[in-house]
Amino acid sequence: MGWLDSLLGRSKPVKPNLDALFALPSAAVTLQAATGLVPTGLGSVSFRAAEGGAFATLESDVKALLGGRVEESDDGYGYTWLLVRRAPDDVSDLVTELHAVNSSLESAGFGPSLLCSLVSFADPAGRRLAVVYLYKRGTFYPFAPLPGNRRDNALELQARGALDGELPLEADLGRWFPVWGAPGL
Repeated sequence: MGWLDSLLGRSKPVKPNLDALFALPSAAVTLQAATGLVPTGLGSVSFRAAEGGAFATLESDVKALLGGRVEESDDGYGYTWLLVRRAPDDVSDLVTELHAVNSSLESAGFGPSLLCSLVSFADPAGRRLAVVYLYKRGTFYPFAPLPGNRRDNALELQARGALDGELPLEADLGRWFPVWGAPGL
């Protein structure tokens, strides 16, 4: 970063650390103890699909690697979602597969196309929560949807308190973007 960037208030973007995803299994235990939310066995990766044969081949290879545990869908914002299903108590394998999808896209040069990854949680009362990893920020945040495109802010803040120290959390609450209708949530 040069002096002109400093003068204009520009900063270097944070380099994503996909290995931070591997902290999710232990964070899930902490989250369960603090909130009663348990993993659902669902996780997803969101990315903007690129045109061309190389991307189509890579996407096909990733789906073949994960077999019947993956479903593809598109949202209304131009992003593709790959939903991965595992047993609810198998958070480690779920995270490993989400990491494989992310790192495959990144190593093939499609890292800038990655938006986020999430692992979902629920409780018997019907509360839902996703722990979302923002690829471009290298941070996590909780997202708790309610019916009618509303958010359970109290649950999100409770989850943030539980996950503090477990995961690199996004400090700027303005970047806790809602992921309405995300597969698996």
